[in-house]
Amino acid sequence: MKAALYHHNGPSSVLSVEDIPTPNPGPGEVRVKIVCSGVNPTDWKIRSGITMGEPDGFQIPHQDGSGIIDAVGEEVADRGIGQRVWLYMAAAGNRYGTAAEYSLLPAKRTVLLPDNASYELGASLGVPAVTAAHCLGGDPKAISGANILVAGGAGAVGHYAIELAKHAGARVATTVSSTYKAQLAEAAGADLVVNYKTDNVTEKLKSFAPQMDRIIEVAFGANLEINLALSGPGTEIVVYADEIKEPVLPTRRLMMANLTIRYVLLYRIRPHELDAAVNWTSEALRQGALSTLPIHSFPLQEVAKAQDFLQQGAVGKVIVLPQ
Repeated sequence: MKAALYHHNGPSSVLSVEDIPTPNPGPGEVRVKIVCSGVNPTDWKIRSGITMGEPDGFQIPHQDGSGIIDAVGEEVADRGIGQRVWLYMAAAGNRYGTAAEYSLLPAKRTVLLPDNASYELGASLGVPAVTAAHCLGGDPKAISGANILVAGGAGAVGHYAIELAKHAGARVATTVSSTYKAQLAEAAGADLVVNYKTDNVTEKLKSFAPQMDRIIEVAFGANLEINLALSGPGTEIVVYADEIKEPVLPTRRLMMANLTIRYVLLYRIRPHELDAAVNWTSEALRQGALSTLPIHSFPLQEVAKAQDFLQQGAVGKVIVLPQ
């Protein structure tokens, strides 16, 4: 099979497209013929060595994808050949990520893709949507009627945080940095969209809700003052992205607000929490509540260009097409 892979950490130039043997599934595994491979920031960070060490032999990147199961290993009773699926965490502890004609992975990391969902949408879920579901608490019933602030509503996690929260019955405000991004956030269903470059952010958000129940945060340090102004007893700030410059926390002000701060790294959450977030995402997808951001497609031979495009700040979802 053709696969994009790298043997050492480094810039995108370490990626090459090679012919390698097509792997066969072992016990508990399935092989998926990949239709779309989703690219996330975690993929280029792992490849560059920021978050992971050197690969063992070689690594096919990309955690997310969609395709059709074409082989099933022993001890797999709930997956079958020909089923459409979306994949999550395909490359976590596994060399066969989705940037290839086939991915080999544990069956539990595949989820049925309903007929009403495109392969592009399936490949857009995984890291962003499951992260969003976990940041929202993993339970749609718990946020019905809640006031939610999503920082960066035009990003991948922000997009699904808006859609999942709205589908659960929450009121959602979000922040963006441009008119185009505002249009994307509005299309996702946000009740209020604030441009933090042109609007009085705190004033507009406080008119929406004097206190937020939950804040989904992509830039905790940069937004700390805004978050404090919108926080009080019971507010939960959930941070899912790291920052180059770590914030200095004003402990007394945070304590006086009686708020909770949580940090989320998808690869380290407990199994039952991961299952809850995946199940919420899957059910919302089945009900037609999730959509894609604008799609930017690249052929497998241009996988390096695709990762660079995302790293440089692409707005929308970057997809690699292995077939």
